[in-house]
Amino acid sequence: MQIPLVMTIIGPDRTGLVESVARTVAEHGGNWLESRMCRLGGEFAGILRIEIPSEKKSPLLAALQDLQENGLQIVVRTDQPIAIWGQGKQTKLEIVGSDRPGIVREITSALARANVNVEEFFSEVVSAPMSGETLFKATARLQLPANCDLAALKRDLEKIAADLLVDVSFADLNPR
Repeated sequence: MQIPLVMTIIGPDRTGLVESVARTVAEHGGNWLESRMCRLGGEFAGILRIEIPSEKKSPLLAALQDLQENGLQIVVRTDQPIAIWGQGKQTKLEIVGSDRPGIVREITSALARANVNVEEFFSEVVSAPMSGETLFKATARLQLPANCDLAALKRDLEKIAADLLVDVSFADLNPR
């Protein structure tokens, strides 16, 4: 029987880090299903989902412990499927504007009040092409609950955006 596992890894960035995890998973009969990984500053962080034969879980955990001795921090959890949030829809949120503390807190607070699930969130601070001004850019994939008043959510986010001097836009990810 195959069991699904979710792993997080973090450690100082170095060549071969992902390969060492992939090799360990493969050596224990695991199948790498999906992952999100990146370097932030000097650290490398990732989350991945694998399947492994149930009898290989303990040996895999022991082998991952060996990788931790090389500076990685690894957390492994059994993947527990969750119920999908009703018949809601997915949408993409984009935010661009002058950088300042509190942008993520304000936007995510509005999303939480509307019971919106943030499924993916990417952000960065970049220099504006012409002015060199520091810009905050973020993209999020959101799961809206079936009863979400999208117009009210947009109004709430637009008010916050005006206060923060950022632009907020939505794109429907599953048009009918």
